[in-house]
Formats: sequence, structure tokens, C-alpha cells
Amino acid sequence: MVESLRYRWENRSERPDGRRTVVVGGRQRLVLGVGAGAVAAVVCAVLVSRLVVSAEWWQVRHAVTDRPVAWMERIGPPPGPLAVRWQRSARVHSGPVAGYDSVSYEVVLGQVVTATGRGLEVRDARTGRDRWSYRRAGWTLLGWAATRGQVVGYFERDGRRGEHQMVGFDALSGGMLWRRTGDRPAAVGRTTLRWPGGSGVVITADARRTAVFGRSAESGLRLWKLRLQPGCRLFEDAAHPSDGVEELTAVALDCGRRSRLMALEPASGRVRWIRDLRSDVAPEVTALGEVTLVADGAELRAYDRHGTLVGTWDGDVCGDAMCPSALTDNGRLVVVLRTGERPERARMVVVRIADRRTEWDREVPGYTALAHAGDRVYALRPRLAEWLLPAAVDLVDLREGHGGRTTTVPVPFTLDPDLRGVRPWLSAAGGYLFAAVPEAAPRPEGSARLVSLSGGPAGPGPDELAGVRPQEWPDACALLTKADLSAVGLADHVARPGRTRVGPVPLPHPVTCTYEPRQKRGADRRPARVNEGLGRRSLTVTVRWTASSAPAASGLLNALQATQAQARRRFDLGGDEAYDIGPTSGTVALRVGRRIVVVSASPPATTPRLARTVATAVTRHPAP
Repeated sequence: MVESLRYRWENRSERPDGRRTVVVGGRQRLVLGVGAGAVAAVVCAVLVSRLVVSAEWWQVRHAVTDRPVAWMERIGPPPGPLAVRWQRSARVHSGPVAGYDSVSYEVVLGQVVTATGRGLEVRDARTGRDRWSYRRAGWTLLGWAATRGQVVGYFERDGRRGEHQMVGFDALSGGMLWRRTGDRPAAVGRTTLRWPGGSGVVITADARRTAVFGRSAESGLRLWKLRLQPGCRLFEDAAHPSDGVEELTAVALDCGRRSRLMALEPASGRVRWIRDLRSDVAPEVTALGEVTLVADGAELRAYDRHGTLVGTWDGDVCGDAMCPSALTDNGRLVVVLRTGERPERARMVVVRIADRRTEWDREVPGYTALAHAGDRVYALRPRLAEWLLPAAVDLVDLREGHGGRTTTVPVPFTLDPDLRGVRPWLSAAGGYLFAAVPEAAPRPEGSARLVSLSGGPAGPGPDELAGVRPQEWPDACALLTKADLSAVGLADHVARPGRTRVGPVPLPHPVTCTYEPRQKRGADRRPARVNEGLGRRSLTVTVRWTASSAPAASGLLNALQATQAQARRRFDLGGDEAYDIGPTSGTVALRVGRRIVVVSASPPATTPRLARTVATAVTRHPAP
């Protein structure tokens, strides 16, 4: 039986020397060929996966530099006008992991690091020139850390959350120092993509988030391990659950019914202190050298480096984002607290850390970001004043005997803090002030604009108006005549002018004028209507800004349209530039020389005609 089966597959023959040879039959050749083909296919698939799909040569775009860069002290521009030195935009990267679509900035060793989901870009902070960058095609940057002379990035492959890499770089040259798989960063903040690191060590965590490790940012080697308290673990996908400076790292812990805040030394992993919080939600954490702030929606607390409470403020005083804060060189903690539903107003509290005494507590504009330089604090506000277009920076002097004296100057961009992409950010270094603000363009993803500011030339007018004399502002109520108003159905109208001032500087003429139909007397007090579908007639003309030059006005108008969800360029409305703002053509922003005017009308069909009339009137406005 066995012999018969063997002869079905083999033909045996005798050689002259007596040895037997085996001749493979046709069916056996087919089986062996199929097997060899399968093995070859598997080998090819493995080689393609390793040498092509997972290969570094096409995935990675890595640029390095050998140019030196100068160190920058924490010094900001002097009081007075500010001018743009350079600016760049970074597009928001909407990757496969929801929520991690922010743009983050930091000044590191005389450079500005920009982190997005696409990767890392590093520029010279003085000139804005590219220095080094790192991107991986098909991968998303979900976190980064900077400590001493190293920068570490954490990347995940798109669609495969289990495949991730941690890469260390030399902060000055961008050269790769190491690359590891396995560890995950500890408590990455979704809003900043930052995770804590200090003393040349970055903090990582295991998959269960119940233990943290210290990994050398220079070599990638694991230095220490710390197991968290029983029942506690790190928060996941939180807005900003950790922060740190070189000597201390603060991490929020999810411990069931209550959250906790743990402070440890990144160099050794030694826990300095742990404090219970009042809420069970993920708090927001900010480390400011000697002071750590934590807000959990129930209260805002401030701890010193020993874990001693130096300040507490009850209630949800921070809102959706962490309270803007700064710590001056003379030991003053500055915190901006939300006061209610009005985002344009807030309270600034200054606490002396040495004796935990509140030096002053005053009402301020709704600052969105703070930066300190020595004993001064720069504060970014969304509006220079009511009805005016540019954002502004306040310089608060906290030196002894100055009592928080504040000066205000406009900045050449607009700010809508409700846009996504980047939290408004401010930093002072090397005599420059760096600001980052969100933009809606390019739509629909949006972007973040980084602007480098330094001291600018003074003009003939006050610094609060960028050197423009108040008399150069046209009267908003004088740009339309009675005939112009009659042509759009507002012959019988009521004009409501609006005036404003910037600090101690008032503008002599109304900057806005609203026209509404005069209310009828008698039984029928309904306002005049075009028809029931179009609604009530109204018209508002606002002189949003008078710049020192036409290019400056053009840049500010471009910044305005970049913050709008919808904006369309118009070429038929007169003036030098014009945009339709919003889903309908009911609002037009136009530039005529150095002036920016916004016309809003209802019904929208009347807006183009009114915009042309206003553009002509502004052109004829006499120079003082």
C-alpha cells in the first residue's frame, strides 16, 4: 500500500553507479511551485512592509541646522508702540485622534518651537528663519516636551493607536538623539499638546496610567519608576492635566470621587507633595516656577513649592480655559479671574508669595494671556476699546512704588478667543513680545498666527492710537447724508451715535452711528418694515480703525477677514479693499486709504449701495 502511494508521486531509476534518483512528477511540481510562490509572497510582503511601508526614507522629512543662535533673556519690549518684526501661520491639523488639533508654541533657547499634528517646526526667534523641522507622513504628533537642550516628540500612526514612537532631538540643531517605542507620555494636554518634563527628564506612563517613569531626554534611557497611589491613575484626554518647570512637575490624578494634584521632582521621581481637590473632574494645571495653579471648576488654588496654599478663589473663576497667570521676578503672583457672563471684563489679583498677602484686586479688561518680563507683566486683550478693531497689549508695572500702573498700545492683529486652533499665547524674550492667536482661515480647518513684536517708532499722536492723532478719525454720523438714508427707506430715522476712548485718550467724534426708523406715535407703534420676511430696517456705520499708513490698515483688514467663519472679497464696492462678512451680504468691511469702516444694514440688499456711498464719503474726508 505504501509503495503504491509512493510510486504515484515518484518515478525511480537506477544510475550506472547504482544510486537511485528521484524524478518529480507533474502533480508534485505543481505543489512545490505553489509552496515556493507562497513563501516568496510572504517574504516580499515582509520586505515591502519593512523597506517601503515602514521605511524612514520616505516617511520622514527631517531638516537640521548648524547655524548658531543667540540666547534670549526674559526681557520684553519697552513701553510704547509695537511693530511687527515677522509673522507666520501654522495650519490646524485635524488628525484621526479627536481633540488633538491644537497648535502649541514655546520659546526655547532663542528659538520658537511650533508644534502641530503635522510635526515640529523650529525658527529663529529674532528673525523667523527656519532652523529645523521633523515630520512623519502617516503619523500624527500628539505631544511634545522641552527640557534643557532637548526636545522630545510623541507620534502615533494614523489609524493604529497601538503603534507609536517617542523621538528625542537636540534642541539647537534638530539632530535625532534617540527613538523608542512602548512608553506613552504622561498626561498630555489636548489644548497645548504639551506633557511635563524638566531637569533633562521627560515623564512617561504605562498603558494603564497607574505608574510613571522618568526617561532621559538626552539618551532615551529609563531612569526611575514611580507607582501611583492605589486607586489613582493619570487622566486621559484631558484639556491640560499637567505642567512643569525644570525643577518640578505637577500632575493631576484621577482617584475616583476626588481628584488629586501630585508634585514631583523630574530628576529623581521623588514626590514633594500631594493635595486633594474638591472636584472629581480633570483639573487644569499651570506651573509658574515657585507656584502651581490648579482649577477644577469648583475653585482655583495656588500652591508654593512646598505645597502650602498661598491663594484660593471659590467658584468657576476660570471658565473653559485656565486663568491667565504670571509670576514676576519680585515674587508677585498675577491671576486674571472671570467675573461673570461678560467675557470682556475680569479681575486681576496680585498676591505677594512671601506673606500670601493680596496687594491689589481690580477690574480689568478680559485678558486672554499674560507674560512676564522682570517685574512687568504684558497682558493681551481682545479689543483695544469698544467698537475698535485691533487687539491690544497692556503693560502692567509691578515694581515697588508703581502700584500696577498700566499703559495700553494696539497690536496689528485681531483676536477672537472663541476660535479653535490655539489658546491665545504670549511670551516675552530678548526684547521681543511673541503672540499667537487663532484664525478661521484657511477654512474650514483654521490656523494659528504667530506674531513677533518689538518696539516701534512713535508717531505724532498718542501711543494708545498707534501714533495717529485723534482728529484724523472721521465722524461716523457724517458719512451718510439725508438723501443717502432716504434712498434706503430711512428718511424718518433716529441716529444713535457711539463714542469711545482708549485709556486717557478720548476720540472727539462718534466712531459708530446706528440709524433706525423713528417709532410712530399713536395706536400703531410698530417700526417700519420692508416686508415681514426681511425684518426691521436698521443701519450701522462704524469707523473701526484709522491706521498710521495704508499698508498697516490693509494688514489689519486682512487679519479681520481671517478671523471670520465666512468672508468674501468684493471688487465692486469702491474703496481700496472690501469684504463681505458673514453668511449674507448684510455686513461689509472696507478699507479706504488708512481707514477701515464696517457697514451693517438690514435688509442686506441695501448694504452694497451704502458701502459705496460710505467709501466715497471717507475718500472726501479732509485731512486735519
